Amino acid sequence: MRIRTIDVLRALTMFLMIFVNDIWSLTGIPKWLGHTAATEDGMGFSDVIFPLFLFIVGLSIPLAINVRIKKKDSKISILAHIFARTIALLIMGLYMVNYGAIYDQAMPINKNIWQILMALGIFLVWMDYARLPRLSKKIVGTLKSVGVLLLLYLAWIYQGVNSEQISGMQVRWWGILGLIGWAYLLNSIIYLYYGKNKWLLVLVFLGLLLLNIQENGYFKDIPAFKLVISASNHALIMAGVLCTVFYLKLSKTVRQEHWFLAIIFLLGAGFIGFGMFLRIEFIISKILATPSWTSICIGISFISYATLYILVDRWNKYNWIKPIKPAGTSTLTCYLMPFFIYPIMALTGFQWPSIFTAGLLGILKSLVFSFLVIFIVGLMEKQNIRLKI
Repeated sequence: MRIRTIDVLRALTMFLMIFVNDIWSLTGIPKWLGHTAATEDGMGFSDVIFPLFLFIVGLSIPLAINVRIKKKDSKISILAHIFARTIALLIMGLYMVNYGAIYDQAMPINKNIWQILMALGIFLVWMDYARLPRLSKKIVGTLKSVGVLLLLYLAWIYQGVNSEQISGMQVRWWGILGLIGWAYLLNSIIYLYYGKNKWLLVLVFLGLLLLNIQENGYFKDIPAFKLVISASNHALIMAGVLCTVFYLKLSKTVRQEHWFLAIIFLLGAGFIGFGMFLRIEFIISKILATPSWTSICIGISFISYATLYILVDRWNKYNWIKPIKPAGTSTLTCYLMPFFIYPIMALTGFQWPSIFTAGLLGILKSLVFSFLVIFIVGLMEKQNIRLKI
């Protein structure tokens, strides 16, 4: 079963993620477009994009696992697939995070070359070779081996700065993909074994929200505890899981579908209200993953999904997404492409004219850049070149 709304929401979110990851280079743009500082009470537009992506990951989990169950895959084989995807995301996240602290003066290669080789290594290891049947198993094995060796070499020569000390690769933080990986792992395992009990999933979701409150120091007598990463990430994915679970339960008739949409809209408004209530105790902060921010983002995600569902799956208004459709079908490839593009621009000395790095023209430049990345990925997709984990 494929819900087009998920593809559309994924494409829009990836388009916006590329956009907000590019506006750091701009000046003279509205403050609300960017990220809010960790200790500042508030959230900018950029602070909503990553949680939306977590929510989308949750939307897809029940559908993906259900397909494997219908194919008679054993739970052990499904679990192995979940672990394989998690490890891939953690490795990618680890390399990308360490690039942010790289100190290439102590390395044999320039940091931009290191970044290009990192992206190339990721591509060689996790390319969707099943779409390239002309490649023999021997060639595929060789390409994957080259990718693994390349990543190992980059880890071996790596030098980075940590608290003004030079060090090798380490877990500084897990990065966007790493956070997705850990939260995907927990939620996928829970759904795999307990997905038939929707009310148990609701209790798990509520427990994750409480854990998010606890880890921000509300319960003074309970020591800080995290499931590797902030419960905020886990809760956002579980919100998406529950959205799809209730959709599958309430989509058999038009009347049930009305109830589903009403519930999702009410949940959206309710969580935004709950987040504002929690603001009494916790500032709204993406960096600190406060429960107020988590709840508001859950609410925004529910409302975004329900709104797009009406437009896409009920009114069949789908063609408008075609210019950025590859962002929904080759999402990971889109995310990786700037890791090629930015260092190539740096190595060639390319710089945007100053008129395109400020104000409205700067914003338009970043939007065009996002379209360009997706266009390139679309061309690659037509040649069956994309990442898959």
